[in-house]
Amino acid sequence: MLAAGAGIRMGAPKAELRIGGERLVDRAVRVLRDGGCSDVLAVVRPGVAVPGATVVVNSAAERGLRSSLELAVDAVADADVLLLLLADQPGVTGAAVAAVLGAWRPGRIATARYPGRGDAGLRYAHPVAMAPELWRQALAVAGQDEGARALLRARPELVDAVDVTGDPDDLDTPADLARWESTRGRGVS
Repeated sequence: MLAAGAGIRMGAPKAELRIGGERLVDRAVRVLRDGGCSDVLAVVRPGVAVPGATVVVNSAAERGLRSSLELAVDAVADADVLLLLLADQPGVTGAAVAAVLGAWRPGRIATARYPGRGDAGLRYAHPVAMAPELWRQALAVAGQDEGARALLRARPELVDAVDVTGDPDDLDTPADLARWESTRGRGVS
């Protein structure tokens, strides 16, 4: 899980934001565990503790999402699969994680797809699962604040999009947070 961003548009680091009394980073750990991830890695800013996860500190988080993803891929270099979730997506559920993880196959990329989003649903969304070698290929073509987007577009024949329920929207601004809290209340799960 990536949670090292400065939250410049939010006005504060998002990992520490609380929804329904739970920090976004802690919620992401819970969702990953609920979805079947036995090992959870959290890439965070210096000084952020994350119970229930192995912490990797990104001391240069200002370099963007790609820098955090590089650290995550390096940390799990020998793993079969790395499933990526962003901490600022409180609408992603454990069921979505389980569906994507269950659909992943070696040499393939599994992504969530949220039916009803836009014309044909979001084609590729988090969570995303692939082997560390494919993540390295994604990093080779990613911009500073990107992850797998360019690889997914360049190699659609490798992608298995799995229909899931939930909400892939991320919380980037105070208005996003206010909208989330007003439409979902404190019953975030």
